[in-house]
Amino acid sequence: MNVILGEISSIVWGPFTLVLLLGVGVFLTIGLKFFSVKKINFAFRELFGKGDKGIDGDITPFESLMTALSATVGTGNIAGVATAIFLGGPGAIFWMWITAFFGMATKYAEAFLAVYYREKNDNGNFIGGPMYYIKNGLHKNYSFLAYAFAIFGMIAAFGIGNGVQSNSVAQVVSDELVVSELSVGLFLALLVMLVILGGITSIGKTASKLVPTMSAIYILGGIYIIVINAALIPEVFMLIIDSAFNTTAASGGFAGATVMMAIRFGVSRGVFSNEAGLGSSPIAHAAAKTNNPIKQGSISMLEPLIDTLIVCTITAFVILISGAWLTGINGAALTTEAFNTEIPYVGKYIVVVGLVLFAFSTIIGWSYYGEKCAEFIFGSKIIIPYRVLWIIIIPIGAATELNLIWLIADIMNGLMALPNLIALILLSPIVFSKTKQFIQNSNEN
Repeated sequence: MNVILGEISSIVWGPFTLVLLLGVGVFLTIGLKFFSVKKINFAFRELFGKGDKGIDGDITPFESLMTALSATVGTGNIAGVATAIFLGGPGAIFWMWITAFFGMATKYAEAFLAVYYREKNDNGNFIGGPMYYIKNGLHKNYSFLAYAFAIFGMIAAFGIGNGVQSNSVAQVVSDELVVSELSVGLFLALLVMLVILGGITSIGKTASKLVPTMSAIYILGGIYIIVINAALIPEVFMLIIDSAFNTTAASGGFAGATVMMAIRFGVSRGVFSNEAGLGSSPIAHAAAKTNNPIKQGSISMLEPLIDTLIVCTITAFVILISGAWLTGINGAALTTEAFNTEIPYVGKYIVVVGLVLFAFSTIIGWSYYGEKCAEFIFGSKIIIPYRVLWIIIIPIGAATELNLIWLIADIMNGLMALPNLIALILLSPIVFSKTKQFIQNSNEN
């Protein structure tokens, strides 16, 4: 079963999907006339607003971004970057940057459509995301895509957003503190329960405090290492650029990597990190207190900037500066080794704390995504049972070997992207026209 699912996963995440993800980003960036680059300052101004006055919504624009980031700033920033370098060489980081750059336009379009086509549920709360902009924006002949996305998202959430994350936390904590994985899982489940039973409002408030704090701890540790090795920055930067277009020779424990490997793992890990095109984060942005899709879309496009261009880049530079990438170590262990090499005794705990907090934030963020996908199919009556099941799965994931679950989740995660990308292409004319109109009105004012 593992072999079969592994083959399916390699097809789902093969060249077609990666080219489509990157291609849609390029298409939207050009169609928006590089709005995602030109309006960065505007996005940051809107980020710290309180939302549109008198407009219904459950969370502020800042909380919506933090909720989305809570789900994306996760193990991909620690283990994902390390794996990209291990398999694709330093050049993979360049392709992660490219993916993030064009992913900003994808994120903008996703959040724009989520707000533009959102609706209220039985409880009076705003709900939205790919399933709703497919349902409300496209012809009824496309409705099967909405249900396909919801099914894939609901299943993927339990793996990539729950079991895999709790398992990562349990392994790290049990190794460092010598406690059982099940005990870690039960404690983690209790913490998650205290947050998610309060719904999106509770998740948003928790994420708005947790994400900046956990990111600051990890980022400051990484920046310290980069600063004390400032002389090596030009050399590392040139290594990344050169390896992006030339084969990286085997050296030490590094097996070597071709240009195609750098592109493949750079793009795939970049998408895994910031989730641009997968359709997950617009579910959070749909709950924001705003009636302006353009403002919320602008805030959403900051996700790849923060997640990939800042956090992932810091991880990459620390790994390359330390030389740990030549040891043959992979995954989170590689990042841990790199930090500990540069900051003895303390470095590994920066990674451990970062990994635990990142995974916890991902669990609470994805709980909302999975819940809304389930609600689309079964109605609001599923909300409480879904939350209870979500909490039960956490200790099970912590204490179980997850190779099979990871593969299933990986496949479902990739399949989520296809209905969403089709919708983004078909609905792009309205994104382009409304954005153009907004820019014209701004210039006139």
